[in-house]
Amino acid sequence: MPSALDSQPMTNLDDQGRPEPLPDVDVPTTIVGFLEFQRATFEWKCSGLDAAGLAVTVGASSMTLGGMMKHLALCEESWFCEKLLGHEPTAPWDAVNWEADPDWEWHSASQDTPDELRVLWRSEVTHARAAIDQALTYGDLEQPARRAWPDGRSPSLCWILCHMIEEYARHNGHADLIRESIDGLTGE
Repeated sequence: MPSALDSQPMTNLDDQGRPEPLPDVDVPTTIVGFLEFQRATFEWKCSGLDAAGLAVTVGASSMTLGGMMKHLALCEESWFCEKLLGHEPTAPWDAVNWEADPDWEWHSASQDTPDELRVLWRSEVTHARAAIDQALTYGDLEQPARRAWPDGRSPSLCWILCHMIEEYARHNGHADLIRESIDGLTGE
């Protein structure tokens, strides 16, 4: 089974098998290392759950781990492939009527099996890693995304990486609460 941990080599793995960012490497490796740690944390929080587990909500929120997984898959594809490299959306994103349902990924996740959600997320993480590697081969962290925002500004690769760390960290907090409500699993 492929894992979010199938990433660039890291020598330090914690008790959950997450790659801890190395303390004595260059800035791009450090930033990507923290993104990989957040990805692995999310994968850990979703591991071993069936469809019912991925559909659990907590409190007044409609957020589920399955919806989060599909949302993060979209974020990976959108930020790294579409915005950073300027590629066109790929399936399933290219067939979505985003005007009719701007939160389609959250809503449609309940129609997907756990395996479909995991394959989609892992696939988009793999594509995002390749996009990051490609970008770093030809430029540095300050390089602008090829696709600009509507106001004409283009975020840098550094901004996109930091944004994705923040995106995962925020959702990992949500995932902590949901997972604890399912089976008591706690931890960062």
